[in-house]
Amino acid sequence: MSNSKQLSARERINLVLDDNSFVEIGAFVHARSTDFNMTNIETPADGVITGYGIIDGNLVYVYSQDASVMNGAVGEMHAKKISKIYDLALKVGAPVIGLVDCAGMRLQEATDALNAFGELYFKQTMASGVIPQITAIFGTCGGGVAMIPALTDFTFMTKENSRLFVNTPNALDGNEISKCNTSTCDYQSAVAGTVDVVGETDEEVLSKIRELVSILPANNEDESDYTECMDDLNRENAVLASVKDTAYILKDISDGYMFFECKADYAKEMVTGFIRLNGMTVGAVANRSEILGEDGSVAAELDGVLTTDGAKKAAEFVSFCDAFSIPVLTLVNVKGYKATIEEEKTIAKACAKLTYAFANATVPKVTVVIDKAYGSAYLAMNSRHIGADVVYAYPDAEIGMMNATSAVKIMYADEIAASGNGAALIAEKAAEYEALQTSPASAASRGYVDDIIEPAATRKRVIAAFEMLYTKREDRPDKKHGTI
Repeated sequence: MSNSKQLSARERINLVLDDNSFVEIGAFVHARSTDFNMTNIETPADGVITGYGIIDGNLVYVYSQDASVMNGAVGEMHAKKISKIYDLALKVGAPVIGLVDCAGMRLQEATDALNAFGELYFKQTMASGVIPQITAIFGTCGGGVAMIPALTDFTFMTKENSRLFVNTPNALDGNEISKCNTSTCDYQSAVAGTVDVVGETDEEVLSKIRELVSILPANNEDESDYTECMDDLNRENAVLASVKDTAYILKDISDGYMFFECKADYAKEMVTGFIRLNGMTVGAVANRSEILGEDGSVAAELDGVLTTDGAKKAAEFVSFCDAFSIPVLTLVNVKGYKATIEEEKTIAKACAKLTYAFANATVPKVTVVIDKAYGSAYLAMNSRHIGADVVYAYPDAEIGMMNATSAVKIMYADEIAASGNGAALIAEKAAEYEALQTSPASAASRGYVDDIIEPAATRKRVIAAFEMLYTKREDRPDKKHGTI
């Protein structure tokens, strides 16, 4: 339930929409059930405010749960109002924004409420890939209600007051809330990966939603998600080639240094988010081997490998971009797969899903190899071999099965053992292997890389590539859907 520090349901709507643009639908709806003394309970709007409005000129539909009415619990008419919003949004092709503060299912309505939940899940499923769906959690979102953000494309949470869970922390075997509070934004964003953006306050979350809506297309057929580019298209990147924090690189090459990162707290070795290139929204996926602090120094070093969480994060993001015809830029710096017993259980399937997402996507796809690109982990990262349209590499990039020294130690193991100077032999053979197999020039000579570019030219080269690919059309075999 909302406390005095939180905004009301109507205040949240007024803040997320442009001033005076909200038009309410279903204001006179109230609970229909009369069981369990429900006739004595006032349920104005049945606990949810629904309607439509404008965000920076973009039509959106919105619902906001009112925790002052039966703690925001979802009943029959409550859910039907939300379903009505979905029906309208699908007809006109506009995003749906859900502002959640809910105690769960309304027990007094039991099977009617259960039916309403199922109908709402169905509407969300039908809307998936057709219109963007955004959920923000400002209070409680538990039990069956937790499925609502899980079925949407982007989930936001406030830091202090929001809780997201299927089972409460105390209901988990061997756990209680002081040990591990699985309902907090920290757990859901950093560990579970359910939440895309965490805000300190209601106002910050609502502001970030407005920013995201201004980036995204209104629906899967919308081609108007462009803005006038005021930045220099030939601007050279300021970030040094030695920087391996790809979040910084993506921000550096974007129009006006705009970067909207998704799931920033989860699987930090993989970066996903949206940038603008010549006014066009582009989805970005990138490996990351270091994290820079606010002062520009290296705050943390990462292994530069593919992980289960990172692959899942990237695959879901690429699938969203493909559904809404958003081009994809990939920055590659990967040495292989994370090697642990726990990862071994899931890494193959997760990377298969990533490979499928990239290979199945028909949007324009541009890849830049900024450092390491080794083995089948590189293949999964939108390589030429699984369908990238244009592939660039930096001059110092390494592309191959593994680094030259490791390859030489395997290939020349007997010679090295018999040699009186193994180090010299390794150095000699490694230099030869690097020139013949792992250099970007070697990959380019075989047509696996289209050009070797200077890091400072990244922005203008990827802009030119996406402009060339603007009218791309690509078919896939006729089928109902894939099974990966």
